[in-house]
Amino acid sequence: MSSVIRLLPDHVANQIAAGEVVQRPASVVKELLENAVDAGATAIKLVIKDAGKTLIQVIDDGKGMNEIDARMCFERHATSKISIAEDLFQLQTKGFRGEALASIAAIAHVELKSKEHTAELGTQVIIEGSKITSQEIVVAPSGTSFSVKNLFFNIPARRNFLKSDQVELRHVIDEFERVALAHNNIQFTFINNGSEMFNLPASNFRQRIVNVFGGKTNEKLVPVQETTEIVEVHGFVAKPEFAKKSRGEQFFFVNDRFIKSGYLHHAVTAAFEGLLKDGTHPSYFLYLTLPPNSIDINIHPTKTEIKFDDEQALYAILRATIKHSLGQFNVSPVLDFQKDGDLEVPYSYEGTKSTEPTVEVDAFFNPFESMKSGSSLAGQMGSGFNPFESIKPKTSVSSFQSNASFQDRKHKSGGWETLYEGISDAKEIILTSANHQFDEEVITGSLFDDDSSQPTNHQQSYQFQKKYIISPIKSGMIIIDQRRAHQRILYEHYMRSFTVKQNASQQLLFPLSLYYSVYEMELLKNLQNELVQMGFLFDEISNEKIVILGIPVSITESEVSIVLEDLLNDMQDDAPADVDILHDRIAKSLAQSLAVKTGTYLSDKEQENIVNSLFGCDDPQTSPFGKTTFITMKVEDIDKKFM
Repeated sequence: MSSVIRLLPDHVANQIAAGEVVQRPASVVKELLENAVDAGATAIKLVIKDAGKTLIQVIDDGKGMNEIDARMCFERHATSKISIAEDLFQLQTKGFRGEALASIAAIAHVELKSKEHTAELGTQVIIEGSKITSQEIVVAPSGTSFSVKNLFFNIPARRNFLKSDQVELRHVIDEFERVALAHNNIQFTFINNGSEMFNLPASNFRQRIVNVFGGKTNEKLVPVQETTEIVEVHGFVAKPEFAKKSRGEQFFFVNDRFIKSGYLHHAVTAAFEGLLKDGTHPSYFLYLTLPPNSIDINIHPTKTEIKFDDEQALYAILRATIKHSLGQFNVSPVLDFQKDGDLEVPYSYEGTKSTEPTVEVDAFFNPFESMKSGSSLAGQMGSGFNPFESIKPKTSVSSFQSNASFQDRKHKSGGWETLYEGISDAKEIILTSANHQFDEEVITGSLFDDDSSQPTNHQQSYQFQKKYIISPIKSGMIIIDQRRAHQRILYEHYMRSFTVKQNASQQLLFPLSLYYSVYEMELLKNLQNELVQMGFLFDEISNEKIVILGIPVSITESEVSIVLEDLLNDMQDDAPADVDILHDRIAKSLAQSLAVKTGTYLSDKEQENIVNSLFGCDDPQTSPFGKTTFITMKVEDIDKKFM
């Protein structure tokens, strides 16, 4: 019997390994950038075309390779990082398996140029599908340049599974940001289709974060710093008021390696407990330094998941550190029992003694003291008497204290009874005086005509639980979900805007500036034409901010940032290339953002507008997301409940 088990050819084994290591262009970018970092580069340049499908090029000024290493690096399990098994527990580099370059060369056209700093000439190696087509001596700058062209050229099925250029570019940017944030001492440059997207000079951690995510990020950051025997934690968390609806700006780095850990992420969210709005997620950039022998990074092909020796201790330290930082910078309230109980005063009053103010009131002061003792109030009123005539215009509170006779009047108590003499008579005189006549107000008619004798056909709508609108009809009544109904109304409104390719726009008194990340700005540039059709007017769209001059009439200025943020979140995962599908996605996103929320009180007029507009829609029965907008209850059904 012939044996059925045999060794796979190298090129087949490399293609199988590529299925684990190279999933998309972003995987190639990650491996090449990490190799450049391991080579000791101080400046790294990334160039891509068509989201990496056509070209991925990484240029660094690292130590370079000689002609032997340049050829050996494409062999499976060829590595300079480890030599014995014990080295796996003392890793300080990004890569160590020696599979990446062999896998990449198996599914793409690869060109390598490398030169050591001490050498005069470099080496060029060209590989197509694991086959070395040429190797020669060339003139090259010090360092290494990898060019990966036509990714998956020999595996068309894998290429067909790639997403649109916009989605693949998003993944490439994610990998670039992760490497750039972990190594702030290296200069990074990113060029996409001939235009520069990132130019990050070597800087400190805070400035690197600001350079990657925009200048407005600086005001959001709260420093985090803690050193223990187990771990050293430093980095930044964003203030709770800047929490986002997506989880884009969440980064963990362990020994300068980006990782994903749901357990540590839960520790961060626990530290923000009670500070975040529902549906929002905190942003954080946290760097953890641990002994290499206390972690195991050899559990996942992409090395983004690692195991810790003591996860519970890390959880407690991380949670306590973040809570302490939020309280230290007055982001969250804290109880400080060691704080001085004295009132805090301005520095100019520091050390001065406080004097308690005193107020004296003359209880015996009588403004009618100058009246003649025999006269009655009623008689004086009839003769044009003014009881306040004796009060001087400039009398103030100080007169109660500075009057020279104040101390004398303290002992006088006689004569105060005469103050109320004649008041009853005066009241009777005022009420019965014939000299005072008052005009009566004549009601001529009602502002609105109300003929109660005529029957009315008006049917009033009612709001129930601030969620449903109940409206009577001939056969019974309908119950409308106010949010779903409003979504349907807005959706069809925006779809009509795309059809007519214009919409009413309201000019803003002052231009509105909004700041976004580099990728979000690229996404807005791609959606600019559709947004203009809806009524947005843009003055500037740069790599960091947009300036808006006009907005649709159905949107208020305060809602613009919320609408655009929701739109960007909906488009980040996948932006369809088909125009009709794109319009549908945009209309749904805006309808969901702007629709009236459940729990909102609606006036009678607003209820009426929703009812009338809903039944003026082409498809009033369902929301844009396929959910029922209203139900009908007939009188017969209601009668059966009472039988």
